[in-house]
Amino acid sequence: MFESLTASKDDAINILKADHDKVKDIFDKFENASTLSEKKRLAAQAIYELKIHAEIEEKIFYLTVRKELENKIMNEADEEHHVAKLLIAELENIPANDDHWEAKFIVLAENIRHHIKEEEGKMLPKARSLDVDFEALGQSMLAMKSELKKNGIPPSDEARMIKKTRLVDSPAKAARKGKSKAKKARGNGTGKAHVYSQTKSKAPKENRKHSHA
Repeated sequence: MFESLTASKDDAINILKADHDKVKDIFDKFENASTLSEKKRLAAQAIYELKIHAEIEEKIFYLTVRKELENKIMNEADEEHHVAKLLIAELENIPANDDHWEAKFIVLAENIRHHIKEEEGKMLPKARSLDVDFEALGQSMLAMKSELKKNGIPPSDEARMIKKTRLVDSPAKAARKGKSKAKKARGNGTGKAHVYSQTKSKAPKENRKHSHA
């Protein structure tokens, strides 16, 4: 308890919490933004911050505390990162004026907010009790942050997978295909008219049956 009260802002856990607060603030601004250009700017900022955060968290913080914490907590954190990276990779491969772009970013924000709540409610309090020099760990995390900002962020496995398979934005593609088929059906005079013609064609057979009775 004493350590948590005296920990500096460069303590590893406080660095993670500061990152959390920063992206939550960006999400709030996105939800209140009124123009597409502003939403694009905020989304790009959030994605940049999330990529750096994931790098320092996975490669330094998680690596340090993983063996001492419950598998369930760490496994859930891994999966939440995986989902977030997939959404980020998809967002980076579709235009902002796409029908599903904003919806996809909102889902990303919801995923990250849940991740933050779980991490700050379970993982970080448990980690704080470990015999770890979080000040030294924080310095390593800040050094990696600086390096990533200077030299660039390496693509995630999820980003490489999306780029290779081009499995991008399947819900939006499915929705567009559905609209296209419906439009084509209307253009060909099918749809309700087709159902009516089938019903009408069956009528003479029924009438013939009645005439033989």
